Amino acid sequence: MKITLDIDNDYEETKVTIHCNEVDSSIKEILDFLKGKKTEFLVGRNGEMQHILKPDDIHYFHTEKDGIVAVTSEGSFALREKLYELEELLPSTKFIRLSKSVIANLHELSRFEASFNGTLCVYFKSGAKEYVSRTYVNAIKEALKMNRRKNG
Repeated sequence: MKITLDIDNDYEETKVTIHCNEVDSSIKEILDFLKGKKTEFLVGRNGEMQHILKPDDIHYFHTEKDGIVAVTSEGSFALREKLYELEELLPSTKFIRLSKSVIANLHELSRFEASFNGTLCVYFKSGAKEYVSRTYVNAIKEALKMNRRKNG
């Protein structure tokens, strides 16, 4: 990767331009950083107690009748944020939308099962399962390819 920094007092604002032949995981990480997508923790409620949750410990987020729930190996925690707000806060290289009601941690997925209607059933390491709606199938396949290239 080649980096050029041009400092000039005549510039009124900072402008970042990225030239690339494809958007891979390293480019997504740069974009996430530039957009400020670095959430150190979230606060979730379980009963009367509020818990500090690290995004890496969260298996997935899903909607329930009362709002959004973060699922971890320690249990389920109600959040104040909406799914679209979480999508803006969380790094796109680690979290992906599975459906209108679920965002998953890619590092907590264990396997997939294709359904006859074009959806995928996603199994988490914890044993839980969720369904990927057809709208999001290509995005998740692409995200898994990018992570495989990065780690492989």
